[in-house]
Amino acid sequence: MARPARKTTRRRPTRLTVADIGPETLIRIEGWARDGLTNPQIATNLGIAERTLERWMQRSEAIETALKRGKDIADREVENALHRTAIGFDYEEEFATPRGQIVKVRKHALPNTTAQIFWLKNRKPAEWRDRRETAAVDAPPASDVALIAALDKAAADAWKPDEEPGNAGQ
Repeated sequence: MARPARKTTRRRPTRLTVADIGPETLIRIEGWARDGLTNPQIATNLGIAERTLERWMQRSEAIETALKRGKDIADREVENALHRTAIGFDYEEEFATPRGQIVKVRKHALPNTTAQIFWLKNRKPAEWRDRRETAAVDAPPASDVALIAALDKAAADAWKPDEEPGNAGQ
């Protein structure tokens, strides 16, 4: 009689836990967030699922703080770059001359209207949004109704044909 096949059990790989997160890992998490990585990318770098990272953020204030701090720095840098682009800025470029000398040239980047529009639409949406909300006009104001009625009456009084249409020449 043949022996039944042994059932092999899959062992879970050793996983990182919240308790394993030390200061070095927190610094890496903050750095990844500062570099612009998203939460799913940070989870992949840690070797965990995105949902696990979300749970860790709920359980560990240190992890949540590291992510927020890193993302805040990146957001500020982008805001500053957008502002500089919107208003224009000076910068230096280095060029090599045909003789091999390095020459620094001072240049000016003109303000970018697309950046200006983006900035204003986000910072002052009430004044700069594309669509403006206007109140629907169902009926003209009472003063206009009276004026229209008076004009209609004056027009009716002023038009008194001498002959009826169709009876001309009979």
